[in-house]
Amino acid sequence: MQSAIATASYRGDLERCRLLCESIDRRVTGHTRHLILVEAADVPLFRGLAGPRREIIDERELLPVWLRPFPDPLSRGRRRIWLSPKGPPLRGWHVQQLRRIALAAAMPEEVMISIDSDVVFFRDFDVSWFVEDGRVRFYRAPGAIPRLDPMRREEHRRWSKKTGQILGITAPATTDVGYIATLIAWRGDTVRAMVRHIEQTAGRRWMSVLAGTRSLSECTIYGRFVDEVENRPDWHVPSDVSLCQMYWFGAAMGADALKDFAATLAPHQVAAGIQSFTATDPALIRRAAGLG
Repeated sequence: MQSAIATASYRGDLERCRLLCESIDRRVTGHTRHLILVEAADVPLFRGLAGPRREIIDERELLPVWLRPFPDPLSRGRRRIWLSPKGPPLRGWHVQQLRRIALAAAMPEEVMISIDSDVVFFRDFDVSWFVEDGRVRFYRAPGAIPRLDPMRREEHRRWSKKTGQILGITAPATTDVGYIATLIAWRGDTVRAMVRHIEQTAGRRWMSVLAGTRSLSECTIYGRFVDEVENRPDWHVPSDVSLCQMYWFGAAMGADALKDFAATLAPHQVAAGIQSFTATDPALIRRAAGLG
């Protein structure tokens, strides 16, 4: 099965995305190409990352004409919001999810490997790990949601409840299974079946349905579709193996803290993600990852 890597990014993550690209080029094998999905205004900034096996994809190739970005007046134009007649204003991280679903439904490769732009590969990795006898490993962590801190737990349950509504699942309303990770694989044929199911359930186009809510988790939609709707055990192998260790919150890490963080990667973890909001210096991350 052919696999392509996809990364949704934006100008604020440019240097982190550059690190990701360097680490992929040095350490990742088994994929046909790497696609970086960005807003139209960011295409010129990311064009320098393009190469023989890397393409910069303008979101206008994936999103409908009625969903467009504008400067966010609440941030004095520093951030963007996406406006549409279908629902409330969307943030960049909402729209990144729509881009990934649209790409997975359209790309010719059978498998899409989704990687966040603040991830760096610390170890060699062949993406064929995600395919086993024609079945694709998809991230599924039973009982993960109750183990989250209370604020995140409620957020994940809101996403799960909205997913049930989108997919027409009447019971259970929510699930305690976790489906969200920063390095995951999706089958293209499953995504196409998923969006058809959303359209049949809602009676309108899938993009219109998902753009109508801010309680959106594309990983949860995919996971609950596989678990509760698709009924194709010959297509997927559930796995709770998280290949990427994340630093989500906290102060910016210095060189010593990054070294300690890298040392805590489990043997199966091939990558680490340092959330951009922590303001950790990308130059320090580059050195910690052994990229120069």
